[in-house]
Amino acid sequence: MGKSAPLGKRASVAQIRPPAVAGQFYPLKPQELRQMIKSFAGPRMSTVIKREAIACLLPHAGYIYSGSVAYSVVSQLKIKKNLIILGPNHTGMGENFSIMTEGSWATPLGEVGINPALADKLLSKSTLLKSDSQAHKFEHSIEVELPFFQYFAAPRAGAGIETTFVPIAIGSSDFKNYQQLGLDIAAGLKEAGLEKETLIVASSDMTHYEDEKSARHKDYQAIDAIRELDERELYSKIKELNISMCGYAPAIVMLCAAKSLGAKKAELIKYQTSGEATGDTSSVVGYAGMIVS
Repeated sequence: MGKSAPLGKRASVAQIRPPAVAGQFYPLKPQELRQMIKSFAGPRMSTVIKREAIACLLPHAGYIYSGSVAYSVVSQLKIKKNLIILGPNHTGMGENFSIMTEGSWATPLGEVGINPALADKLLSKSTLLKSDSQAHKFEHSIEVELPFFQYFAAPRAGAGIETTFVPIAIGSSDFKNYQQLGLDIAAGLKEAGLEKETLIVASSDMTHYEDEKSARHKDYQAIDAIRELDERELYSKIKELNISMCGYAPAIVMLCAAKSLGAKKAELIKYQTSGEATGDTSSVVGYAGMIVS
């Protein structure tokens, strides 16, 4: 296997996944993308103290709708050497638990190398995971997170610190499998001795296409369950209230892994809806950014 490339550098392996939604969910031109990400900084962002985290929850909509929520989280994190990014499978292609084990993903800001050693370790620890690139070919939920990490990891490259990632797309299954995958990921990280050097990212939007009052009411019940680090309560609320949180499976996997790795708290960093961008509160999508430590 070839050596994984750091964020923004070229991988030496041949397999490069081209961006599927550049020019749609976020700008295609590098300078425009950097400027857009920079525009999400609030007046106090320059004084943010970077913090250690085990995991986080990020939205994955078009940047004009959810970019400020993703920025508010990633800007506060110490970017670690490894990322495991868990996203829902919107396309229905490929395996239910799909992991890519080598190559790189391209974005307008460069190529993000997959960590083959970590990916192989996770693949060997979980009977659920299958090596598969089809589920990732057109899936946006993982791709849209990468430019934020590239943007904030860029200064680290000069310090010789490489940041690589492992993409895992999760399709339809059941609670026990989501829970088991989380435990498997934690076990793999512990066995590899990488638990302190890895950030687990769950990619999810919240309620889809309900009025803002209803969306906020439902979403905060899901958020409260995550705050309590209670994946069973999260799953229960999703089913009880019919919350259309597309990445609840990645969130459950993330919570189970994070708790196994010693997580003690989860904080809501920012919540907003698409109504704040469109002005239409009759049919919104909710976005939550959270840090688990």
